[in-house]
Amino acid sequence: MRRHVLRSLVLGVLAPAAIASTAQAQGTLKIAMIEPLSGGAASAGILSQKHFGYFVDKINAAGGVNGQKIEVLFFDNKISPQESLIILKKVIDEGIRYVSQGVGSVVAHAITDAVLKHNERNPGKEVIYLNYAAVDPALTNEKCNFWHFRFDADADMKMEALTNYLAKAKGLKKVYLINQDYSFGKAVAVAARAMLTKKRPDIEIVGDELHPLQKVTDFSPYVAKIKASGADSVITGNWSNDMLLLIKPGKDAGLKVDWYTYYAGTLGSPTAIGRDGVGHVKQVTEWHKNALPEADPDQIAYEKRFTGKEDDFAYWRLKTMFEMLVETMKKAKSNDPVKVAKALEGMKYKTVLGDVEMRADNHQLLQPLFISTMSDKVKYDVERTGLGFVTNGKIEAKDTATPTTCKMDRPK
Repeated sequence: MRRHVLRSLVLGVLAPAAIASTAQAQGTLKIAMIEPLSGGAASAGILSQKHFGYFVDKINAAGGVNGQKIEVLFFDNKISPQESLIILKKVIDEGIRYVSQGVGSVVAHAITDAVLKHNERNPGKEVIYLNYAAVDPALTNEKCNFWHFRFDADADMKMEALTNYLAKAKGLKKVYLINQDYSFGKAVAVAARAMLTKKRPDIEIVGDELHPLQKVTDFSPYVAKIKASGADSVITGNWSNDMLLLIKPGKDAGLKVDWYTYYAGTLGSPTAIGRDGVGHVKQVTEWHKNALPEADPDQIAYEKRFTGKEDDFAYWRLKTMFEMLVETMKKAKSNDPVKVAKALEGMKYKTVLGDVEMRADNHQLLQPLFISTMSDKVKYDVERTGLGFVTNGKIEAKDTATPTTCKMDRPK
């Protein structure tokens, strides 16, 4: 598998023109995936790459869409907005009109601004930006635009669900906030403070820490501060290495807290947490392995193909994104980005988890959300740990909607 990942990386970064020319000759529909495939955030990008590969192969095996096969090209942005903009310009110059990204809202802001400017200046050559994981609320509020579609719940939607659960929690007295120092992490911290203050004014926020994004190699000093604060609970939006490396020293230092997280269920975190997390690590997600009575067929097929310890099927939202994209193209009877964007706006779609809807007013997907807790009594475990997550509560899609300030200009 590693050879496959490295081959995709080299082709995507070093020879985009050659790939694009081949794809054009074959009449394929090209999607550029711009993600970190090296560096501290690489685990998130590579896991996404595997999910993209699985779903694209599945679509192509069924005949593609509207007579075209899909080809996804992988580009390593090293989680740099500047690098991402250089790559974006290259892929647009090569005629690629679908771009996807999700790892890092700081990158998402750069991409959505650049796509909007390009589309305004180049009618007839419009590009769609498919965002599956960058969840800064601003992206579908003050920074919204017609060409951006988000398939993950934003940070405020997730925090609304999480704090509704916390509002009913017993024994919760002191909470510590620790998040990454960029737009998403700040959004998590602001939302947590505001919503906790409103719903549980009796809870004391004993710390509100921001740390550099994917640069801290030793979280021991942060853990010491959490321990000294007397916190009984920690809220964090950390992901990838910043989640993994935060949990490890906490475990080693004997930090006894409940963790309320967005991303503790993947990318090595369950392995790092181990049995110490049973009953103490919670997450808010669009899905987890035990959300359904039986494993989804895509989960089974994906994990049969990718067999590494940390190769769990994790991104249900990508399943939703690709299924909705195919259905939208069929409905539009076209793979043209303008027609697809107009058809995707306001689209309703049924999934086995419940109904979902792409909001027409801000292009934010409404989908069910789950609050779950790490347990050793599960049917399906994660990362071969014998541990998994059990559902504490499910929030239906219609109940996840939050107000939006989006004012969107639409193409005529």
